[in-house]
Amino acid sequence: MSDQLSPDEKFNLITRNLQEVLGEDKLKQVLQERELKVYWGTATTGKPHVAYFVPMSKIADFLKAGCEVTILFADLHAYLDNMKAPWELLELRVKYYEQVIKAMLESIGVPLDKLKFVKGTDYQLSREYTLDVYRLSSMVTEHDAKKAGAEVVKQVEHPLLSGLLYPGLQALDEEYLKVDAQFGGVDQRKIFTLAEKYLPSLGYAKRAHLMNPMVPGLTGAKMSSSEEESKIDLLDSKEDVKKKLKKAFCEPGNIQNNGVLSFVKYVIFPLRGDFSIKRDPKWGGDKTYMVFEEVEKDFAEELVHPGDLKASVEVALNELLDPIRKKFQSPELRKLTNSAYPAPSKTKAAGKGAKAGGGGGEGEDDELVPSRLDIRVGKIISVEKHPDADSLYLEKIDVGEPEPRTVVSGLVAYVSQEDLQDRVVLVLCNLKPQKMRGIESQAMLLCASIEGEPRRVEPLDPPEGSSPGERVFFEGYETGKADDRLNPKKKVWEKLQVDLKISDECGAQWKDKQLMTKLGQITCKTLKGGNIS
Repeated sequence: MSDQLSPDEKFNLITRNLQEVLGEDKLKQVLQERELKVYWGTATTGKPHVAYFVPMSKIADFLKAGCEVTILFADLHAYLDNMKAPWELLELRVKYYEQVIKAMLESIGVPLDKLKFVKGTDYQLSREYTLDVYRLSSMVTEHDAKKAGAEVVKQVEHPLLSGLLYPGLQALDEEYLKVDAQFGGVDQRKIFTLAEKYLPSLGYAKRAHLMNPMVPGLTGAKMSSSEEESKIDLLDSKEDVKKKLKKAFCEPGNIQNNGVLSFVKYVIFPLRGDFSIKRDPKWGGDKTYMVFEEVEKDFAEELVHPGDLKASVEVALNELLDPIRKKFQSPELRKLTNSAYPAPSKTKAAGKGAKAGGGGGEGEDDELVPSRLDIRVGKIISVEKHPDADSLYLEKIDVGEPEPRTVVSGLVAYVSQEDLQDRVVLVLCNLKPQKMRGIESQAMLLCASIEGEPRRVEPLDPPEGSSPGERVFFEGYETGKADDRLNPKKKVWEKLQVDLKISDECGAQWKDKQLMTKLGQITCKTLKGGNIS
């Protein structure tokens, strides 16, 4: 396509939807002579979220215009920015970013063979680069360095020296990556102007700068990796996407700071060229828009309801996220995700509330994490009718202990006795035993359920090949220790159970964390969107 475009057409494609361009004349001059070389850098800190589709859609534009595009994984910047990425996690974060950015680009149809991927520390620790950092440090004042990073580097009461180095390094990257232009958000404008001011002082050329607008988050402010409520993660489940969009700021008729509307403008239209609103015929029926301005106009005039806008964006967003979710279902990428972003370790207050003789969950703090649940693979070895209750049955379940545990349940009302015999199931083993019509139930058989008429219930299924006694864990909480026994007064199980759900792919989850064994994910057969109890 780029071979058929004139320099002016390439310039228009490169600059469309940008908020500001510094150095337009330089861009036009280069495009008259050859293809433009441009880079986009991302500090490998928190997990990328859906707002990253905004720069991805521009990268698609750059490639259509024939640009040579470099993507920089700025690992050293991530460390310098108030240590947002600990040194020991830098390499893992880079690998995660590379996998997720590539998955995003594949999701929107961008050919990866036309892109160059570079890690910052591959050249930023070289002798030449280090000397240039010192040279630049001898020219840039503290005032200029602090001002340049004000909207990008984390601002704290007692800033570290590393944060003052950050803008200078970003300026030097333009020279060491040998590009004509740097692309970024408008929040980086002061870093860009610092580069334009100081690179010529080192004998290097002044580059052009391409700036995207800052897309509002779901709360109306900037979408941020560190603010959970403001963003949708790329690996969020469909249920979480729906929940977060439902809470998103989208006031009727208000087109200012509207993150939902901005997503339509800066992601959906550039990638698809149109946008469809799905709605009930009595409210006007479905409508397809060919230009964003018509969507904005109808929303401003309240001809499009926020609920219809959110529902339509939800469909489009899930279409973009589905290939990414699928790719990250692999055991290797799950392991990478959990290693790059480990769950906060559970701390124990030694002796706090512990009984004499020690041991058990009652001596631990009250942090509500799913690793406190002792969930194991079990095998039902017998099913017998309760002698004193027609609706209850006794299941003897092997959970890897010398003797099987007795579980009293009414599951036979939903699953036949024959289907339960020898079935491999999931068992919660650290609840306090309860007597049910005179017989003690020593564990709980975990099932998926959907309320209604009739109520539907299915036992959860461990991966094929699972053995009785195998530990079941939640991704991100693999190393946590289960309580010896859950204190019923603390209602730990009840509080955790609220967020146990079945995904649209029939996977068992706590929040967005998959329930796993070493062989793979826990599932159920058919009850998508069900609860777990």
